[in-house]
Amino acid sequence: MVSRVIPVDPFDLVLFGATGDLAKRKILPGLFHRFEVGQMPSEARIIGSARTEMDAETFRQVTKDAIEQFTPDSPNRAKTLAQFLERLDYVTVDVSSDQGWQTLADALRPDVVRAFYLSVGPSLFADIAGRLHDCGLATPDSRIVVEKPFGRDLSSARALNEGLRACFEEHQIYRIDHYLGKETVQNLMALRFANSLFEPLWNATHVDHVQITVAESIGIDGRGAYYDQSGAMRDMVQNHLVQLLCLTAMEPPSKFTPNAVRDEKVKVIEALDPVEPGDIARGQYRADAGGDGYRDHVGNPSSNTESFIAMKVSVANWRWSGTPFYLRTGKRLRARESEIAVVFRDPPHTIFPNVGRLRGNVLVIRLQPDEGITLRTTIKDPGPGGLRLSEVSLDMSFADALGADVRQQDAYERLVMDVIRGDQTLFMRGDEVEAAWAWVDPIIRNWEETGDQPAAYDPGTSGPEEALMLMHRDGRRWRHIGG
Repeated sequence: MVSRVIPVDPFDLVLFGATGDLAKRKILPGLFHRFEVGQMPSEARIIGSARTEMDAETFRQVTKDAIEQFTPDSPNRAKTLAQFLERLDYVTVDVSSDQGWQTLADALRPDVVRAFYLSVGPSLFADIAGRLHDCGLATPDSRIVVEKPFGRDLSSARALNEGLRACFEEHQIYRIDHYLGKETVQNLMALRFANSLFEPLWNATHVDHVQITVAESIGIDGRGAYYDQSGAMRDMVQNHLVQLLCLTAMEPPSKFTPNAVRDEKVKVIEALDPVEPGDIARGQYRADAGGDGYRDHVGNPSSNTESFIAMKVSVANWRWSGTPFYLRTGKRLRARESEIAVVFRDPPHTIFPNVGRLRGNVLVIRLQPDEGITLRTTIKDPGPGGLRLSEVSLDMSFADALGADVRQQDAYERLVMDVIRGDQTLFMRGDEVEAAWAWVDPIIRNWEETGDQPAAYDPGTSGPEEALMLMHRDGRRWRHIGG
């Protein structure tokens, strides 16, 4: 099986921050791949924009270098890349002044979809949106895309929302979270709502607990200035992990439309109980024998910002009452691994003598590095001489099952094409962002008021001991990071 490519309509995509790292590593390579597989029409155009003075030909060379560095080679890449670069233009724009805006307006076509991708810092979101509006560039068929972090607390998120909504309608605003573009995350909804095998069991009666892990083996070297003002709670939990929690816990929407899906996600966030301080474990990686620790990387010897967090979360509704969700994320851990593990309850009674306790089934949705789904089951060992049971996994890798093309796709590719299509299903709505901050803010405020200090942990481990105890006291164990 191979993925089906559905071309989008002609468009003008203006990429603000086109010379930045995200544009070079993800956005421009992703757009090239969509062109390479035939999803981007020949009439599409990409207009890079930044304060950096350069002409269109220089921007094409910058883009060419980025694509050659960050995308795998292919037999016809040279020819296809040359065709792709012909669709690129560049306009120097200073978002804090009038420079370049009229030139940008002249470069845009009136009869195609317009998308403005703000690959810039959040402090510039409202200014750019205002300029687009005042210069008449924000047409009714325009879309504006903003990257996280979307605020650092509830009040700043509300201010950002108000600034964007003053210039664009809510249906034109696309708050992007690249985790939602991952193939496996999207398949979570298909797995639940298209298979009668799982949905009847997807509740507190049958599910013992859920573990959501996003582990990274790298530290924050190079991102210290940003990360020390953010920490794992703001950088990962408030957006990525909460989104994964919502998709796992949400009720079936009445239909598969953007607002119906997002309505159910908001209900999950609003049903989250406040988290008690004793249900949270914070950590900060220390220096290992041959390198620097977190405080060295951020240049702050007294920093108490967390690089790791684990927490026990309760969803106060009929479906999940009594079933905890354990969230965990951190830097400099044993391996790079992201997964959602739905741990079903143990069988209530065993009929098999001398086999001990039978453990429940575990459904694992792997997000990275090897996207796929695993179901742990119990079977009989083959051979004569009595009945012996063992655990095996039914394992499906998307790369193997669905073809090589799926293996190469990046989340940004899907999401940018969804912007052009006008499909907001995988993007966060304004009230969704605000609801998440309303839940997170009291947790952070308590740390600040009490002077809470994160526990130190060794790089290459599963985090601090406090995280292990969070599970052990409930008679449960974290799944092993790194297989």
